[in-house]
Amino acid sequence: MKKIIYSIFGLSASLLMMGCSDFLDPRNLSSPDDADVYFTEHPEQIRPVAYDAIRSIATQIDLLDQAADLFINPRGADDGTFSMFQTTPDNGTVKSFYTNCMALVNKANCMIHYATLKGDSKETRNLIAEGKFLRALGYYYLTQQFGAVPYSERYINTPDRDYPRTPLDELYSNLLADCQDVYDNSELDKQNHKGMGSKQAVAAIAAKIALAAAWDLDTQLTDAVAGTYSTTSTERFKLAAEWAEKAINGIELTMSFAEKWAWNNEGNAEEIFSAQWDRKGYPGDKTTGGNSMMYNYTAYFGNCIQSGLKGTGSGGTNVMSAKAASLFERGDERFEGTFMTTFYNAPKPDKEHANWSLGYMAWYNLPQEVQDTLPIALKFYAPTTTAAQAEVDIKKIVAAGRAVKFDENTYGVNEPFAAIITGTNVTKWDFKPDGSMPTRSVVAYEDFIREAANNGTCVRKYDDPESAAVTGSQCYRDIPLLHVSEMYLVAAEAYLLAGQEAKSLEKLNAVRKRAGVSELSSYSAYKVPYTALRGIFNPTSLDVVLDERARECYAERTRYYDLRRTKQLVRYNLAFSRFMDDVSKMSNADGQIKWYRPIPQDEIDNNTALTSADQNPGY
Repeated sequence: MKKIIYSIFGLSASLLMMGCSDFLDPRNLSSPDDADVYFTEHPEQIRPVAYDAIRSIATQIDLLDQAADLFINPRGADDGTFSMFQTTPDNGTVKSFYTNCMALVNKANCMIHYATLKGDSKETRNLIAEGKFLRALGYYYLTQQFGAVPYSERYINTPDRDYPRTPLDELYSNLLADCQDVYDNSELDKQNHKGMGSKQAVAAIAAKIALAAAWDLDTQLTDAVAGTYSTTSTERFKLAAEWAEKAINGIELTMSFAEKWAWNNEGNAEEIFSAQWDRKGYPGDKTTGGNSMMYNYTAYFGNCIQSGLKGTGSGGTNVMSAKAASLFERGDERFEGTFMTTFYNAPKPDKEHANWSLGYMAWYNLPQEVQDTLPIALKFYAPTTTAAQAEVDIKKIVAAGRAVKFDENTYGVNEPFAAIITGTNVTKWDFKPDGSMPTRSVVAYEDFIREAANNGTCVRKYDDPESAAVTGSQCYRDIPLLHVSEMYLVAAEAYLLAGQEAKSLEKLNAVRKRAGVSELSSYSAYKVPYTALRGIFNPTSLDVVLDERARECYAERTRYYDLRRTKQLVRYNLAFSRFMDDVSKMSNADGQIKWYRPIPQDEIDNNTALTSADQNPGY
């Protein structure tokens, strides 16, 4: 797919938010009749356009992470509009996400439509199967954000405006039936690591759809504040586990976590399906053709060209919360595999510009023995490291003369420090100007994260060492959307809710074992490593699975889905949000809790089958 993702053919959403399409290409297929003739003969030309539609969805940050417990905005007055439950139906991000998902659905339907017209062959059968997979993917994202939405299996290329909301049970049933048909009857590859649909990918999205359906249709909320619920049936949970097992397909977690996420190991055995980018194949300006994922999940470290460090703009986005910082125990390989724990002060070839490749990027560009000689800018230790353990290493750094602030004309001017983030406090060492052993202090996490606007860990799952800078759209890393270890955790959750605790624990422990942490003898043996910001947080077996998902899938934009799906959204916000201290703040004036995002107002206005009564509760 990397080789054809930049196809000269395009389908663009138009007319309605439902995704009616125009055709834009050098052959001047400007009329519907011309397009109909051409794409009936060449339906394969729609494939790259349909897959390309995933990319804007895969890189959405705020809508998928906010209103959860793992991220904060270190410099803002709040943690974002969505975290404050202040979203309105006119919100541009909500509208864009809804539109992009519907565009994916319609492009998938377009591929199915023209492949059907072309006639029966292996190629057209595969196009239809891929279209059904992409349609299921689009509707999965829609249902998890908006609940029931209009469902269509028809390619919409006319200005129709009559699409009623489809009940969730019918919608989920249709999607799972499609997945079953494709998995059983298609000729798709068993696996595909090049960004195209496969039977493994179909099983993986079916597992997530079945799990969501089980929670939405077969559980009943009893107390939103307590996060309690009753289960009316376990059949869909069992189905979710079956699909997850098919997606796992016997693959064991033998690859290290760091190797799994290595920048030069894309499309590895654990990857199931990814949104694709390709620097070499991009025909335009390489500084604008990628994504901006490398720019997120970090604090503000100044201009990367001037400082040599990776960082966001002045606001900082989606920085690790105090709870998230406490999740990783000593020895958990996911801490080093997820975060860049050592930043280097970069030399300056001139007064104004630091050497980006020898600053933050030195971790990728230089051998370890050279890195061990570089001046330190930031050093983070695993959360459960003790101060005494950290100081053993800090003494070595000081003795080697690597912890001094260099002249601004020679090296980056970043003030060197070391820190351990534990719970709501941070143990910090600010290195002295003369490079002698620093004294340590304990500061509140929020004070630390705001201090000088340049503190906070940095996610490296999306680092692209070939980027000239971190800013803009210069990252060409693929974005995994489905992968094997998450399927282990989908299975763990499904088995747990199906009453099969032993099988659930087996899947969970497989993930923990790969991470290098101790396996659990039972769910009750788990001890939470964090403290609630308010109240007492008594963990349930479900919380154990959610904590493991937080570690394994950190910064993969699944957290809001996890908390909404499992009916823990209110409970977790009350316990861990810096601002949501009462359920009324997550509700409207009538007391309706905002479990979903609002249906965009434009969709209600333009769709004659929808009225204000179709708006989600709370808006």
